[in-house]
Amino acid sequence: MNYLLPDNIYRILKWTGLILCPALAALIGAVGPAWGMPHVDSVVLTINAVGTFVGALIGASHVKATYDA
Repeated sequence: MNYLLPDNIYRILKWTGLILCPALAALIGAVGPAWGMPHVDSVVLTINAVGTFVGALIGASHVKATYDA
């Protein structure tokens, strides 16, 4: 398939969007208040928004590859 993104970038973004961002958001949401981290809700929201954006990028790449095939 001919993806919009190069294969290595696609794999990195997929791992980032599906594994890293949700796990990091959960970690910060759980331990941030206990450690007195300021603006925990805003940080978690931002991480989740980045994960959603990355998911949209890899989804668009997959759709392009599917329709080009």
